Amino acid sequence: MKRWLSIFNERCPKCKTALDVSKSNALQGKVVKTCPNLHYQKEYHPALETYIEHDDMK
Repeated sequence: MKRWLSIFNERCPKCKTALDVSKSNALQGKVVKTCPNLHYQKEYHPALETYIEHDDMK
């Protein structure tokens, strides 16, 4: 069962840790996932229907 959960967890491309859903706005439908070590950020924008990725958020 643990393997199935690891398939669906998105991971940071640099350090391979699971991304945290840190900032999400349910009214706008925007979801932001970040690496705990601040290497990577991934935002979903429903108006664009795509993900926007950022590296090195420091």
